[in-house]
Amino acid sequence: MSTEETSRFVRLRVELVVEVDDADEVTKAALQRIAGEADMPDDEKAHAEGAVTEDTAEALAYLVDPFDLVGQVPGVELAQASWSTEPID
Repeated sequence: MSTEETSRFVRLRVELVVEVDDADEVTKAALQRIAGEADMPDDEKAHAEGAVTEDTAEALAYLVDPFDLVGQVPGVELAQASWSTEPID
């Protein structure tokens, strides 16, 4: 295939399974990040704080930033990202 025939966009699928040893620490880190969001409206902060306090998976999702995965890769710009978390056995 020539360069003209290939897309410049690449879907990168990454699946991670992590073990949470200290849910309180994950929640605390997420709450600290939320508190540091200067441009987040108060009602959004309250909603985010409730979500990360009630669910460790949500707290982890709040801390994981897809931009961090590719932000330092030369020649790559993040065009779109979505991610989710779920507890597993």
